[in-house]
Amino acid sequence: MATAASSLTIASSFSEPRIQIRSSKRISLPLQYSIPYKANSRSRRRLVVSSVSAPKVELRTGPDDLISSLLSKVANSDGGVTLSPEQHKEVAQVAGELQKYCVSEPVKCPLIFGDWDVVYCSVPTSPGGGYRSVIGRLFFRTNEMIQGIDSPDIVRNRVSFTALGFLDGDVSLTGKLKVLDSEWVQVIFEPPELKVGSLEFKYGFESEVKLRITYVDEKLRLGLGSRGSLFVFRRRQ
Repeated sequence: MATAASSLTIASSFSEPRIQIRSSKRISLPLQYSIPYKANSRSRRRLVVSSVSAPKVELRTGPDDLISSLLSKVANSDGGVTLSPEQHKEVAQVAGELQKYCVSEPVKCPLIFGDWDVVYCSVPTSPGGGYRSVIGRLFFRTNEMIQGIDSPDIVRNRVSFTALGFLDGDVSLTGKLKVLDSEWVQVIFEPPELKVGSLEFKYGFESEVKLRITYVDEKLRLGLGSRGSLFVFRRRQ
């Protein structure tokens, strides 16, 4: 084979294009000749791989996904009492995204009427007052917090509890709703009524609250108090 033309084909392990070396004379290639080629081949391949990035995908989240996320964040939190400051921020963030899907002029939406569970409040004492304070929770274990809105303008708030571990009771408020604009309402409540065991009496004075409805649909309602308290209401089944 001394006089015959020789050929040598070199192929990389990454399926690079084959390179043919032709010569009229016998060529003796040392083993180390293939090392820099392979190293350069790998370097080029790493360079190509590192320069390729996956296309950015925009994730779209609809109201149903946000509602599920919101309810999961406030579940089993005693109306928000047991959540950490960071968890409260997460709830507020999801609520802020959800309000983008709110109907226009929510105060005129008939979906606001009905009975609602108060499943979260960013300030624990906002629903229930002193019964939900740090000291109050030592003696009164909250069972339910409910708000009912009856057409055309009646609001009923009720917090049921167990006092001292064995006395069932509740405190309730009845008020009249007044529409202020397309989102804000005002409610003037009568003095609260307290029931504990066989005792039942009214005490205190009238009270007033203002609430902005930031979202409402068939199963969820969001409210923002005039002092910044965030409320999450879930429609009762």
